[in-house]
Amino acid sequence: MVKIGDTAPDFTLKDHNKNDVKLSAYKGKKVLLSFHPLAWTKICAEQMKSLEKNSRRFEDSKTVALGMSIDTVPSKNAWAKALDIEKTRLISDFWPHGEVARSYGLFRKKEGFSERANVIIDEDQKVVFIKIYEISQLPDISEILDLLKE
Repeated sequence: MVKIGDTAPDFTLKDHNKNDVKLSAYKGKKVLLSFHPLAWTKICAEQMKSLEKNSRRFEDSKTVALGMSIDTVPSKNAWAKALDIEKTRLISDFWPHGEVARSYGLFRKKEGFSERANVIIDEDQKVVFIKIYEISQLPDISEILDLLKE
């Protein structure tokens, strides 16, 4: 599992609009990787809607918020439309299956999906915060926003 102070494992994946997302392209900005187990589930939907609702606050703190799960790009695209997600990029860690979640130590092999977790990466691509939540727990977005102000 990645630890605070580690260089964040780089990746290139597709977002829900089939566009490439390369973590290292965000050097100079903070990045929130908001891992959620599966699209189309209630708590995951609330987690992604909280990112969208606070998109302006992320911009103000020079942070890019990315929602990530093992779902396919077409599934993420349909889900984004169903949730009215327009500003938040929803990333597909589908293939190789859960590779990014694995590289961060957040893949639940038994279930085949990621932990529910938030990882904050600083402007130098270092991990500065990591928290795993119970699968049934909605992460507290206020906690993340407060950390990003610091």
